[in-house]
Amino acid sequence: MKLLHTSDLHIGKHVNGFSMIDEQRHVLGQICDVVQQQKPDAVLIAGDVYDKSVPSAEAVQVFDWFLTKLTESATPDAHIFIISGNHDSPERIAFGAQIMGRQNIHLSPVYDGTVKPVIISDKDGPVAFYMLPFIKPVAVRHFFENEEINSYTDAMRLAIASMNIDKTMRNVLICHQFVTNAVRSESEETIVGGLDNVDAQVFADFDYVALGHLHRPQSCERPTIRYSGSPLKYSFSEVNDKKTITIADMDANGAVMFEYIPTSHLHDWVDLRGSYNELTALQYYNGKPEREGFVRVTLTDENEIPFAINNLREIYPNIMELRYDNKRTQTKSIVVNKIDTTKQKTPTELFAEFYEMQNGESSLTTEQQSFINEIMERVQNRE
Repeated sequence: MKLLHTSDLHIGKHVNGFSMIDEQRHVLGQICDVVQQQKPDAVLIAGDVYDKSVPSAEAVQVFDWFLTKLTESATPDAHIFIISGNHDSPERIAFGAQIMGRQNIHLSPVYDGTVKPVIISDKDGPVAFYMLPFIKPVAVRHFFENEEINSYTDAMRLAIASMNIDKTMRNVLICHQFVTNAVRSESEETIVGGLDNVDAQVFADFDYVALGHLHRPQSCERPTIRYSGSPLKYSFSEVNDKKTITIADMDANGAVMFEYIPTSHLHDWVDLRGSYNELTALQYYNGKPEREGFVRVTLTDENEIPFAINNLREIYPNIMELRYDNKRTQTKSIVVNKIDTTKQKTPTELFAEFYEMQNGESSLTTEQQSFINEIMERVQNRE
């Protein structure tokens, strides 16, 4: 059975004030082209369809266009599976699920303690697809009050155990979580201290695990526990990443062969470094295509240049970020590097270190400490 796996579309996302909607239309069209060429039996979209839980009207229109084009590009018997991620509203993604299911478009329901498989067959027999939206321990604990759930791994293990997986058939899980030891990038939402980690061992009963959440394509523990990665770059930490669409071809025994199809961008992401005079010299930038890309400029001048970003924007119209690398900023970097990362810090301790780095003061006052503790308690109690 041939599977096309992608995730983290983040439709409607803005980065540093720049709308990504045109970039997203471009890459979503490419996904549809790949579906038409590859003719997969199933298309798996592993969460973060939207960038916000309440998406803009424009984002909804783009997703509607994409879903329509996707069904037109797929074969009549192909199935499309879509789950909600941590950026999505589970209720909004689930809307119309029963009607959509009749058209082979399967939307993950709001988690209610059960996950029923969708079973489809190919020439080698049935394959069970389990759609598990992004879950937190508090959501799972609500349905299993007598179970001890202290971590994301506990929650995931219990959610999977309650699926009653039939191991005589091939099984695929579509989920949106952070697997321990996977590599993050700057464009992802993180939890302080890595408390959202899920151990890969909990996925032992699945032949293929189609993961979403992390934007860098990678496998975890074994090749078949796979992050497709986002089809677009969303931060400068991804400048050198190769964005792809994952094709997973599963044989009768559940063994998987992979193909990675690269995606293209309307605008690439570019890191430029040098002095102000170097980066504005005609011989440096004239004729270079990266001028039109999304640009981060690092100036090495010792003194800050007045109106630098405005002047640079005349040359690099899509400049997103300007920073300096000189003696002053390197001194701040030394402070950062002195932070002890050998033990897991509380959020309050991490904030205190950040405060010292930013303000040069050794500690918070008693009043400031009390205020931060109150804020942290409010945030934690939201779960």
